[in-house]
Amino acid sequence: MSDPSRPTASPSSSELDQLPDRDREETAEWQASLDAVIRNAGPDRAVYLIRRVHEYATRAGLSVPGLLTTDYVNTVPAAAQPAFDGDIAMETRITALNRWNAAAMVTRGSRLGLGGHISTYASAAWLYEIGFNHFFRGKEQDGSGDQLFLQGHASPGIYARVFLEGRLSEQQLDAFRREAGGQGIPSYPHPRRLPWLWEFPTVSMGLGPLGAVYQARFNRYLHARGIKDTSASRVWAFLGDGETDEPETTAALTLASREGLDNLTFVINCNLQRLDGPVRSNSKIVQELEARFRGAGWNVVKTLWGEAWDPLLAQDTTGDLVRRLGEEPDAQMQTFAARDAAYIRKNFFVGDALSALSATLSDAQVVELFENSRGGHEPLKVYAAYRAAVEHRGAPTVILAQTVKGHTLGSAFESRNANHQMKKLTMAQFRELRDVLDLPIPDSALAGDVVPFWHPGENSPEVRYLRERRAALGGPAPARRVIAKPLPEPVAQPFEALLKGFGHQEVATTMALVRLVKDLMRDGRTGARWVPIIPDEARTFGMESMFPTAGIYSPQGQTYDPVDADQLLHYRESETGQLLIEGITEAGSMAEFTAAATSYATHGEPMIPFYIFYAMFGFQRTGDQFWALADQMGRGFVVGGTAGRTTMTGEGLQHGDGHSHLLAATNPAAVSYDPAFAFEIAVIVRDGLRRMYGERPENVFYYLTVYNEPKPQPPMPALPGIEEGIVRGLYPFRPGDPAVSGPRLQLLASGTAVHWALRAQKLLASDWNVRADVWSVTSWTELRRDAMDADTARTRGETGVPFVTDALAGAPGPVLAVSDWMRQVPDQIGQWIEQDYYSLGTDGFGLSDTREDVRRYFRVDAESITVTALDRLARAGQVDPDTVDRARKHYGLDI
Repeated sequence: MSDPSRPTASPSSSELDQLPDRDREETAEWQASLDAVIRNAGPDRAVYLIRRVHEYATRAGLSVPGLLTTDYVNTVPAAAQPAFDGDIAMETRITALNRWNAAAMVTRGSRLGLGGHISTYASAAWLYEIGFNHFFRGKEQDGSGDQLFLQGHASPGIYARVFLEGRLSEQQLDAFRREAGGQGIPSYPHPRRLPWLWEFPTVSMGLGPLGAVYQARFNRYLHARGIKDTSASRVWAFLGDGETDEPETTAALTLASREGLDNLTFVINCNLQRLDGPVRSNSKIVQELEARFRGAGWNVVKTLWGEAWDPLLAQDTTGDLVRRLGEEPDAQMQTFAARDAAYIRKNFFVGDALSALSATLSDAQVVELFENSRGGHEPLKVYAAYRAAVEHRGAPTVILAQTVKGHTLGSAFESRNANHQMKKLTMAQFRELRDVLDLPIPDSALAGDVVPFWHPGENSPEVRYLRERRAALGGPAPARRVIAKPLPEPVAQPFEALLKGFGHQEVATTMALVRLVKDLMRDGRTGARWVPIIPDEARTFGMESMFPTAGIYSPQGQTYDPVDADQLLHYRESETGQLLIEGITEAGSMAEFTAAATSYATHGEPMIPFYIFYAMFGFQRTGDQFWALADQMGRGFVVGGTAGRTTMTGEGLQHGDGHSHLLAATNPAAVSYDPAFAFEIAVIVRDGLRRMYGERPENVFYYLTVYNEPKPQPPMPALPGIEEGIVRGLYPFRPGDPAVSGPRLQLLASGTAVHWALRAQKLLASDWNVRADVWSVTSWTELRRDAMDADTARTRGETGVPFVTDALAGAPGPVLAVSDWMRQVPDQIGQWIEQDYYSLGTDGFGLSDTREDVRRYFRVDAESITVTALDRLARAGQVDPDTVDRARKHYGLDI
């Protein structure tokens, strides 16, 4: 295989004259020396010397460009391995027990068709055990400890360890993936399902690594702002090499290095397999990842080979072995791990030097090299890698640990392409596993049909050792703890300002909400808890006034003179800044929001994240992250600015958001509102603060959609129960004129559509003698959920009437609903409306035009509402059908 890094010919001097050379003669001498090495010792020796000189220059502190890849060997050589501060024999027994119980748990579950994953943990067992025994800090020292993003498919091994600690019972292990009864344990890390154990949901591939980067950053943010000392906290993210295919996995690598997040460590289990086969069959994933992370500015530590390789590498004076290791593609390395010694000798140890090297090895030793002697399977190698990571300063570290997927499970599993789908071992395979792991399990225990779990006893040396190690590190891990710490209610003045309205001034609801948050950030008791997060659209949302006052968080501060320094609203970055402006990355912003929204549990410090984004790119672009947020039980405010299909019409087809409320409705933790007026916003935000940060906080987050269209903002009407109606989703905003003597109907509208409904109310009265009552629907979704709860209560024999049914009971005439969203949004409540129910909406793609013309196009403008209302009345026999035709022509809707 050709190596592009090897010199093939001496470059001409003209190719090198890119910069002025003050001593051309000295430069020529160095070049001549390299030419001599190439002629006399060969290009391989020349490459070797250049690499060693480069490494020496780096250690000497010289500023030289970094190499993207290094030799395919361990970063920490055997001679530099640190002393191990534990009992290897004891930890080997503990790891063996965890391997056994993990395999037993999944196999027992497979009797019911529940499945599970065995091979991932089998490859990664030592990667976790060394961390748990020596590095992962618990929460009993400073309340935060380390944050562990554990690979989802390895969860059986984590459960097995927690079982050994005594935090899970045998009955719970036997109920793996059997949650419906309330006593089982979830398949993967799901905090909402097992809230005392899991902190972070990670099995949605790619989200864990992204979340880990922003968690490490948020830890620094809390520390910089003086809210929590997180200097001792480290974020560990465990992922598989196949997971690095997900773009989210590597999306924020440069952020981590740019901000010097040396409190962050990635551990990539390079077992060379994704779910169906090799990760990089024709190349090498380790070298690819090393180049990617080094290029992004990370410190890279490779732990590839076990102790059996150390003497061979020490004898490799020609470099042939290192070169051979670097040549073989990953798929071939997997084949070596599954073949016999004869095959390996013939196909790997090629050439005189390597043949002579293999002649010193027995067949068993040859097989051992590839089948078992991987760096990720040996505690001393893993310990050395972790120690190098935690001692590195100035940049995050990634550990690339090579393993064999299915390690110790036998030849039917190890390195097999199908092992991700293999869910159980036979009893014969368990007997083989017992012997490999050297466990004291008698044959009599393996005589039945169900493999037993094995626990050495509460007072056994293994359990005592395990607990002692965890006690020294600050308590159990993983662990999630929530200590009640309600926030005081903010002062009333910011809310009262919105409740009073804005007089004759027309104000967009986006501006009203931003003003409220800005005022709340000034509150002496809770203002510092607000965390505004903006993906580079602050000026779009009128938030630039926060730049000079709150400041934009930057760990470097502001090392330049801002171009607008002489202006009142100048751009100001600060080490203690409060705003998080993430650049054009909704995924990064959402990851930051999640870290802030769960700080109440992670750090015992409740924060109030306020994430505002261009509405189209919220739930649509990062919907998977919203589900992870719900799983992690995050709390805070998510705001879709420039909402609706017709209020940001200049942006065209792809930017008109008419469906986010439909997407949000699918998320059980999302409390969604579409307010029309500033006073509604005040009531909703105050209720959200109470529900999420009061004496009995709920694990929900609030989603508000606000508009960029200036509209009148009246004071809150003096109606009985109006605040309850706003919170629950519906209230009568403006009854029809009782002087109108004709037929009646009800107009339900949300958000900016309330203004169209109000105009339609006037048209119906003045042009057609129809009396319409206008209701403001602040939340279609909350109305639906309340109705479903009432239905469920009735199935239990309890009484229950949906709020929407009760509110509209007796209201005369048909009910017509309209919004700036797809019709499915208001259709959510249709089955609970006793009257004739019909909806209008903005189904289809967005388009560019004036607001008026786009609303006419979607048939949601006031005139279209009027004609549709007449049509519903005609169907009910309350107006003449000819009236509908006349109205259609009168408003130009017959074109």
